[in-house]
Amino acid sequence: MKTSLIAAGGVIVCKRCTATAKSTAIQCSKPALRISRTQKCQLHGGRSTGPRTPEGKARSAKANLKSGDYSQASLDKAAKEKALIRVLEDATHVLGMTDAPRTPGRKPERYWLVETIDDVLPAIMALHHM
Repeated sequence: MKTSLIAAGGVIVCKRCTATAKSTAIQCSKPALRISRTQKCQLHGGRSTGPRTPEGKARSAKANLKSGDYSQASLDKAAKEKALIRVLEDATHVLGMTDAPRTPGRKPERYWLVETIDDVLPAIMALHHM
């Protein structure tokens, strides 16, 4: 069983995957991953595919908990505020309070369409209580 691969005229030398085929007993010809403890290539189990059970997923989520500006709560709050600002901008146009140009770009994900005077109050209340 070969333990290393030589490529590029001897310039590159790396460990070889130790997996063998059951039917032919031929060793895999791919290079092993450097991070693999069992000296396997990516195809034969060199990397983890992540947690499968609910308990494992919960442990992973707890370990990867983010805080600060990129936490889910912070992102939700920012999305809500962007949508509220856009609804208020549309409300000022519908009510005739301004003739300034509207903000360009796509609407925020929680945006509530305001086209008539009857839409103003329900849109603001819905976003305020989200």
